[in-house]
Amino acid sequence: MARGRKRAVITGGAGFIGSHLCERFLAEGMEVICLDNLLTGDLANIERLFGDPNFQFMKVDVTNFIHVPGPVDYIMHFASPASPIDYLKLPIQTLKVGSLGTHKVLGLAKEKGATILLASTSEVYGDPEVHPQPESYWGHTNPIGPRGVYDEAKRFAEAMVMAYHRYHGVSTRIARIFNTYGPRMRIEDGRVVPAFMTQVIRGQELSVFGSGNQTRSFCYIDDEVEGLFRLLLSNYSDPVNLGNPDEWTVQQFAELCSELFGPCPVTYHPLPVDDPRTRKPDITLARELLGWEPKITLREGIVKTHRYFVEALRRAGEAVQ
Repeated sequence: MARGRKRAVITGGAGFIGSHLCERFLAEGMEVICLDNLLTGDLANIERLFGDPNFQFMKVDVTNFIHVPGPVDYIMHFASPASPIDYLKLPIQTLKVGSLGTHKVLGLAKEKGATILLASTSEVYGDPEVHPQPESYWGHTNPIGPRGVYDEAKRFAEAMVMAYHRYHGVSTRIARIFNTYGPRMRIEDGRVVPAFMTQVIRGQELSVFGSGNQTRSFCYIDDEVEGLFRLLLSNYSDPVNLGNPDEWTVQQFAELCSELFGPCPVTYHPLPVDDPRTRKPDITLARELLGWEPKITLREGIVKTHRYFVEALRRAGEAVQ
């Protein structure tokens, strides 16, 4: 590998957002060490990078001791199940990576003198009683509900990151990531974008939970990665919302799919327990601090995402028109 380059460790680097970060850091001229135990990550997301001499993959469970030889300048901690299907199926692993995993990664940052960015989530706000959600809002979560394993793991991770920042002087960043979508989401991810995309392509009815009046804010992956990179290079240690403030109801999103891809009938299902009714980030801080806001509209991004899912289903052996 070339000497003199900055070195970045990306945990969960074979996942959806993590794999895009690997590409971005390589494009910035850095060496990238991707750590992933492939519990929900996929080597197919990073296979194009294996020929790059500045890229290294290590199959590692970050809840165990982490050894990375040589200097490390940046750590992006993205290791965690991230969809309701995943963390309801893997509740203990979700709690362990948010607690033990975060502890181990912070230890690595302390040892190397690296700046670490935690991938937190809008789920720390729970089912919010404040709308839109600013970073100053402390949230409204159910710690013992089925979603609590993810929500509380991320809230604990934020607390640990700030403890390492205050007590050990570690250079830390916290990104509260709102709904992000785009290529490399898993076919059976379970969140609304991959669910609708696969149903549209398969000619199935769209599954809407509840009345469809619950809102989401969809940020395309390219915009999200730009915000994450800018936050990492800032000197701001408190949490920062990164998401798209353009708020859509799930019903409106279903109607957009019908407009773009042909008639899409809808079926309604009971709302999952503790499913948030509203999501809309207040990104005033990101605008002022980072000069960042999303550029790609849902209409633009969903067309690109649909194209990806057509190819993904083809690769999975499905007959796709």
